[in-house]
Amino acid sequence: MAMSGPSGGIGGRRGRGNRRAPIAEINVTPLVDVMLVLLIIFMITAPLLASAVPIDLPESRAKPVETEEQEPVQLSINGDDTLYIGEDVVPEAELPARLDAIARENKDGEKPRQIMLRADKGLDYGRVMRVMGELNRAGLTRISLVTTGSEGAADSKPAAVTSGSETQP
Repeated sequence: MAMSGPSGGIGGRRGRGNRRAPIAEINVTPLVDVMLVLLIIFMITAPLLASAVPIDLPESRAKPVETEEQEPVQLSINGDDTLYIGEDVVPEAELPARLDAIARENKDGEKPRQIMLRADKGLDYGRVMRVMGELNRAGLTRISLVTTGSEGAADSKPAAVTSGSETQP
């Protein structure tokens, strides 16, 4: 009786030992692991990069306000008194015209566009009120003041929005 060895027996290949054929499949498990880690990193950092204009916001214990489907306009006043609409620098003289253009864009809608006002906490109160007066003059009366969460608050969020009341012109 003949013994079959590692070559596969009597009718098997002789002389090749126990070599295996190369596997032609790609192992995607490490790729999926890396992609999940990257997804988690981007999910955590994306809300922190919501605004590109660095502003030292004041703290507040107010709860965040729900925003609507339409993207609000970000109006920022930097510590050096520079005005921004979105990420674009706006000279003081151009502000009324730019605000009028934003108000005209939304004439078809029922509600005026929501404005998120971000002002540096070191600014003069009168400066912020002048910008709010320009917003009111242009008919943009849905103004929200953006603040950071207070450290003393138990349920503080990284960025809270204090609802501004709708003012009538």
